[in-house]
Amino acid sequence: MRKWLSVGRATLLFALVLLFVAPLLASGQTAGLSRLQNDDPNNWAMYHRSYDAFRFSPLAQINKDNVKNLTVAWVHQPGAIVQGLEATPLVVDGVMYYIASYNRVFALDGATGKELWHFYPKLDPVVNTLFFQPYNRGVAVGHGRVYFGGLDGRVFALDQKTGKVVWEKQILETKKCSCNFTGAPLVVKDKVILGQTAGELPIQGKIWALMAATGEKAWEFNTIKDDPKSWGGNSGKFGGGGGWMTGSYDPVLNLLYWGTANPAPDYDWGGARPGDNLYTSSVLALDPDNGQLKWYYQEIPHDDWDYDSGLGESLVLDRDGKKLLVHQNKSGFVFVYDRTNGKIENVWPMNHVYNWVKSINPKTGELIGRNPPREVGKPKFICPWIAGGRSWNSGSYSPKTKLWYNTAMEACEEVTVEKQTPQTEPAAGLFFGGDQVAKHPPGGEAYGHLDARDPVTGERKWSINFKYPPIGSVLSTGGNLVFHGDLEGIVHAYDADTGEQLWHFRTGSGHRGGPISYSVNGKQYIAVPSGLGSLVLGLYPALWPEVEDFPAGAAMFVFTLK
Repeated sequence: MRKWLSVGRATLLFALVLLFVAPLLASGQTAGLSRLQNDDPNNWAMYHRSYDAFRFSPLAQINKDNVKNLTVAWVHQPGAIVQGLEATPLVVDGVMYYIASYNRVFALDGATGKELWHFYPKLDPVVNTLFFQPYNRGVAVGHGRVYFGGLDGRVFALDQKTGKVVWEKQILETKKCSCNFTGAPLVVKDKVILGQTAGELPIQGKIWALMAATGEKAWEFNTIKDDPKSWGGNSGKFGGGGGWMTGSYDPVLNLLYWGTANPAPDYDWGGARPGDNLYTSSVLALDPDNGQLKWYYQEIPHDDWDYDSGLGESLVLDRDGKKLLVHQNKSGFVFVYDRTNGKIENVWPMNHVYNWVKSINPKTGELIGRNPPREVGKPKFICPWIAGGRSWNSGSYSPKTKLWYNTAMEACEEVTVEKQTPQTEPAAGLFFGGDQVAKHPPGGEAYGHLDARDPVTGERKWSINFKYPPIGSVLSTGGNLVFHGDLEGIVHAYDADTGEQLWHFRTGSGHRGGPISYSVNGKQYIAVPSGLGSLVLGLYPALWPEVEDFPAGAAMFVFTLK
């Protein structure tokens, strides 16, 4: 049974918390913290731009009438194209910060693209043996520093002005666990919070909070609950989990919302991991000060499909007097919570094609008609595929239109479950418990779509179909525009109200990262990472052989008005 824990009332208003925290920070750091909280419309200061995860820029200089006049302002190339460019860049006070493959970090003049500094860490050679590499999805900025989690299990703090290392800490035993950091950290008050990879590994994945000033560990949360009812036998020892994507934060409730990854093995041949396998495939509400669990909701109890809750985007949304949290599960179903206590308000499907369940009860969240792949050696047809109804890329919510612009993938697979013994020596090996081959849906071709929907009810206003399911994030702006890059390398600008395409540009390689908007000296820019990569792409050639020859790349394209 899924449960929730009650949330205690916040003992201090957020402003008072700031007054308490500020004296603890080193000189010059307080200004960097207030940058995040003041939400300057000219900046894109964190992974989702704001703690509410809207990925919405209020800038409106570029609008429906003049977007046709967009032109390239500048282009920056990071010099490493393996696995493309998966990051979302940040911009603070006219300076862009972004990270590329092999943890290459750059600071650029946001108006010209001129490099101000770069940092290339000397990574441990173990990185070349890992499954999750060499990509990274983002950095965090705060307290005068640029933070990122490394492929070799270290966390770095760089001086924001010079790129010099302020501190680095070895947090993970990567040589042993084969785990690392690939998602962007989140700065909350005096802490840097990030989760690790673990879902396909026979380990116990955690979410970490480090002191922003020193890198010392403030707390850790083990996503594998120590409970024999939840993990039969010794299965919890190898349970996977983790929380590899960036969460959200509610300053009013002082709650951190974080999605957790799938259990290991991904597929259960029967008895591999008896129980509901908490806290995998769950949404957690944590106290950012101490890591205490305030409430949780397990979206997929005993996940049989690798439909984890690790998609980091959780919209902190107020509607009709209710404090809501909107979170998409990898299965393609969207869960709407009362974010004060984790109770279900609604559940609705983004996807049109699914058979892993018959439905989900919109009032209770109960999975109805589970259809797990369990028979060893016999292929099982499952929709959606292992890439999910959507991958880790994010949608965008516009408070102007009250619409959520989000992508979906209508593709299926044949799963063949196989028994597997967890390998932990000399290092953890992959623990999937099966394999899969991409398949078209029954009676039709696989495809993808970009939808404009009400995030609470799921009501759809408009939709655009793509032959190749898109895997890039979405941006909405105060100019009533929606920007999105597709798999073929085309950036599109749509009318946020109607879905009409108003502008497009071909960057030369497909899109996996996150577009943003920012302003420098009164001039608005749109930045779009281009560079096709992702483990998910390995599924596409079975359905579309030509995708195997799509051009790789890595470049930051920045556009502005002529």
